[in-house]
Amino acid sequence: MKVDKVVAAMGVKVVAPNLEDAIPGSPLYAVPEGESVEEYVNKLSEEVGKLRIKTDKIGVVVKADTLGSLEALITELGKREVPVRLADIGDISKRDFIEAKVTAKEKPEYGVILGFNVRILPEAGEESSGVPVFIGNIIYRVVEDYVAWLKSKQEEKIKMIVSTLVFPGKLRILPGYIFRRSKPAIVGVEVLAGRIKPKEELMRDDGENIGSILQIQDKGKPIPEATKGMQVAISIDKAIIGRNVDEGSILYVDIPEQHYKMFKQTYANILSAEEHALLEEIAEIKRRRKALWGF
Repeated sequence: MKVDKVVAAMGVKVVAPNLEDAIPGSPLYAVPEGESVEEYVNKLSEEVGKLRIKTDKIGVVVKADTLGSLEALITELGKREVPVRLADIGDISKRDFIEAKVTAKEKPEYGVILGFNVRILPEAGEESSGVPVFIGNIIYRVVEDYVAWLKSKQEEKIKMIVSTLVFPGKLRILPGYIFRRSKPAIVGVEVLAGRIKPKEELMRDDGENIGSILQIQDKGKPIPEATKGMQVAISIDKAIIGRNVDEGSILYVDIPEQHYKMFKQTYANILSAEEHALLEEIAEIKRRRKALWGF
């Protein structure tokens, strides 16, 4: 049915030539007779340009079926401080995957595509491989799915970094449990606080390094870690019982300075109160030889 005019909230179908490049969700202006069409074209371009994003910064790729949906997606991501590299209308293309991969090289957690009411075009082909895509027809669900994935990736990254850190540990060589005096020394110890692992360096309470733990055994079997209260046998290279270490000696894990700083600045929450106290005890020992150690 043809009409001469419509009012607010009415839905209409516009029939006109050259609509192939019309953008879904964009404003529709009626140009009054006598006014400049160019002025309205510029106004429309400015409004649409505020939402269509193409930058060189690191960020996610966002695609949606209409400008309104695109704006809503960008707004939700902004609330979560997720940067956007590219935002546009239409289905997900080969170009979008290329943009996501550029970001992934520097920030894998942002090398993704979020889409609302769109599909992946066949032309994407092999470029789509390896790029996480989050598509849905509920905006907040698309964002929440990405945020959940992002959180899991961040947790994996933290676990990987933490697994490389040397944790604080304190032990005592048990009197009467000297199985070998050198090359390597093999002794029975009790872990007094924290934890110990193979390959970790040990030092005396005066800060003198006595060597590294080669192996830890419990009941004759190698174990990857010993924690507070455990009594185990350890082998220590460079240690010589009766020369640089004795029965009953108290030893500490010789924590690298950079690891100490990482615990203090970034990963403090993964240490228990007792481990924090032990970390500071070790720092005090190190500062007897180097006053600014750990600062």
